[in-house]
Amino acid sequence: MVRYRRNRVPGGTFFFTVTLRDRRSDLLVRHIDLLGASWRKARERIAHEVVAVVVLPEHLHAVITMRDEEGDYSGLWREIKKGFTRGLAVKSTPWQMRFWEHTIRDAGDLASHIDYVHANPVKHGLVARVAEWPHSSFHRHVRLGLLPQDWGGEVDPPPCTGERDA
Repeated sequence: MVRYRRNRVPGGTFFFTVTLRDRRSDLLVRHIDLLGASWRKARERIAHEVVAVVVLPEHLHAVITMRDEEGDYSGLWREIKKGFTRGLAVKSTPWQMRFWEHTIRDAGDLASHIDYVHANPVKHGLVARVAEWPHSSFHRHVRLGLLPQDWGGEVDPPPCTGERDA
């Protein structure tokens, strides 16, 4: 088995893509409350701050700053996935085993990944405007005055962040 090297940076900020096995599923948005509850429970065990997140039917993207001493984002995703799967009461996990991560390098990298997260529902053709997708931290960014409500009205393709297109 291949052993992946992950970049561990205590207090670091990372971009993640986490995906279901069945790329045609809508499980994440159908059970969005369960996903949120699983995430909140995981936060009790592994300290972190969600900078930006979007939940799509079969995958999610998140920009997270780790607040634990080890920078244990693998443990964080294990806890979120485990809680969600147990809550579904299914025999096998709906999740892909691994996840994709990228260490945020600087303010420009952070800004482009936050934009990518928020624009993703438009990229996938789920909505015409970013504000139309309910499962996104975009709405929190608007409330905090970080983005205008009409940001990404008719979104140009987001910048390339290294994520593979599904």
